[in-house]
Amino acid sequence: MAQNTISHSKSLDEPHSRIHDPDLSQDKSSPHLVPADDEYPEGGAKAWSVAAGTSLALFCSLGYVNSFGVYQAYYVAHQLSDQDPSRIAWIGSLQFYLVFSAGVFGGPLFDRYGGKVIIPGAVLYVLSIMLTSICSKYFHFVLAQGILGGLANGMVLNPAMAATSQYFQKKRGAAIGLAIAGSSIGGVIFPLALARMMNNTVLGFSWAVRIIGFIILALSIIICLLVKERLPHRKQQFFLPRAFTEKQYIMVIAAGFFLFLGMFGPYFFLPDYAIDRGFDPLSASYLVAILNGSSFPGRVIPGILSDKLGRFNMLALAGIVTSVLLFVWPQFVSRGAIYAFTVLYGLASGGIISGLSVNLASTTTNPTNIGTYMGQAMPFCSLASLIGPPINGAFLATYQGYRELSIFCGAVCIFGAIIALAAKSTTKGGLFGIA
Repeated sequence: MAQNTISHSKSLDEPHSRIHDPDLSQDKSSPHLVPADDEYPEGGAKAWSVAAGTSLALFCSLGYVNSFGVYQAYYVAHQLSDQDPSRIAWIGSLQFYLVFSAGVFGGPLFDRYGGKVIIPGAVLYVLSIMLTSICSKYFHFVLAQGILGGLANGMVLNPAMAATSQYFQKKRGAAIGLAIAGSSIGGVIFPLALARMMNNTVLGFSWAVRIIGFIILALSIIICLLVKERLPHRKQQFFLPRAFTEKQYIMVIAAGFFLFLGMFGPYFFLPDYAIDRGFDPLSASYLVAILNGSSFPGRVIPGILSDKLGRFNMLALAGIVTSVLLFVWPQFVSRGAIYAFTVLYGLASGGIISGLSVNLASTTTNPTNIGTYMGQAMPFCSLASLIGPPINGAFLATYQGYRELSIFCGAVCIFGAIIALAAKSTTKGGLFGIA
């Protein structure tokens, strides 16, 4: 019997071999042999429809979560004006953390039961948005938007991401990049819509949020119809703890943690920064939409290039460029300069999101384990998104400026890029190869 090749040393280095998985050999409903890369569909109507469903899922999930900068600015001026900005940021950072960390259950559940696990998550997600519309106190927002919204959102996003990865290997970077681009489109539409409706005297906050909820409800029905698994379900193990013995897997998680810790400062505080530089609140809220819109090519192009130039190379490059922009962020002070920074930062940081997803999906040679590998990793990577914004808020409160915040964000981001480069040592080509 062939040995288990889950070991990182052979991950992706023998693409035309067949892979034996002991989990599957104990499961009579699944074949003993898992398709290698030449058996992935790599396209076709079914594969691209799943990718389209994943793109819609990210439109509704990350696209909406990435609009928290609008909520942050609105809460500071209205319902939570008596709260410190750092404390308000915990709502968004908690939501963002739970979106990804919910993958620890969402990923294995997808591997075990398939696409239908998205349905309860979608229902609870819409419920969380409707509950947010009637919140008035800090702990209301924490419970409805932060906790329930984050967990439910993650139960939609993580299974959808795992589904697309089952259909592609050679074109995985391109497919995931295109799917993740849905979050950029959502990140344009939701902030613009929320900012306009929240400041409308007829609609106001409550109906602005409810309208978003109804839109996501309609789109969630389409998502549930499109996102389907390709392979037989894994029956024997729910979690795969042996993944944490693989050097490449651990290094990708570490790189993701530090990249996330650094990159999200502007996503949360760019509107406040712009207001301090003379923007009116409505114009400042539009920066969130511009930031997310400019990340569209930043998420698609690096994903496509990673299939040719190496997934670690593109992730590290995105991290390096992002860190440089973070270091010089406070130097962009004029109106035009702030718009330029917003566009450039979206382009650079978008590659981190898609690059991390591609790398995590590629750390296992067994496509029936992709959901679990991605899901188990995300609580550790996204821990940075939980603690990062409050740390940034504390820098602002302590120093009353953005210089120290930008130095911190840039330093940890470039450290994550260095780890991504070092992870190349676990591949066949080594540090100087295409990987």
